[in-house]
Amino acid sequence: LRRRLPGPGFSIVLERPFVVIGNDTPERVRQYAARTVRWAVQRLKQSYFTKDPKQILNIWLFRDARSYRHYVTILYGEKPDTPYGFYSSSKRGLFMNIATGGGTLVHEIVHPFIEANFPSCPAWFNEGLGSLYEQASERDGQIIGLTNWRLAGLQTAIRKGGLTRFRSLLGQNEKQFYRDVHGTNYAQSRYLLYYLQERRLLRRYYRAFLENRRRDPSGYKTLRKILGNPDMTQFQRQWERYVLGLRFNG
Repeated sequence: LRRRLPGPGFSIVLERPFVVIGNDTPERVRQYAARTVRWAVQRLKQSYFTKDPKQILNIWLFRDARSYRHYVTILYGEKPDTPYGFYSSSKRGLFMNIATGGGTLVHEIVHPFIEANFPSCPAWFNEGLGSLYEQASERDGQIIGLTNWRLAGLQTAIRKGGLTRFRSLLGQNEKQFYRDVHGTNYAQSRYLLYYLQERRLLRRYYRAFLENRRRDPSGYKTLRKILGNPDMTQFQRQWERYVLGLRFNG
């Protein structure tokens, strides 16, 4: 790996199951490895995941937008299509503009663990869980998601009355889910999981969804069961009122 570094000034820190590589100061790279990567990995595994990613994955932390664009182009062969960061299974790495904060890093760490533990996980849950921990803390020793910047856009969509029904959202394939250029699918998925979290149902839902994934690949039937089999049209109205009452002061 040292022989393949794309430029000068990079530090390497082993933080299993990842290798953290950054072009910030060595001290800062070590801090990100311990305070963000290690913190997130320990708590995600405690709450959800029993298996590590099958391959050793590199986490590339670039200190600013300029070096992020430059080095991703060298390492990945093309310019990044997001200013924050992304995970690439084929490139065996996570690529981050760490100047945007550690939230995106925690989000992307979720994806290789989902890949290793939840075969054929639908996009809504994969991105919903990753997005949930973009703004994260602890409660009773467990990782929790907090309200974040996605809330405002979701509240606007709710007020306009154009939000997707949960049956349709959970039933979307990857192409349909990622076609949403406004990020509403991400936000709706995130705050559905946030709702479950706040009612102490999220980990129970994850385990049930994982167990029933062949019979219920979208997770919709499992969701209804975990919620107590409500009328889902009525539940969505209730959930939308709940979301409209949330606040984010970041």
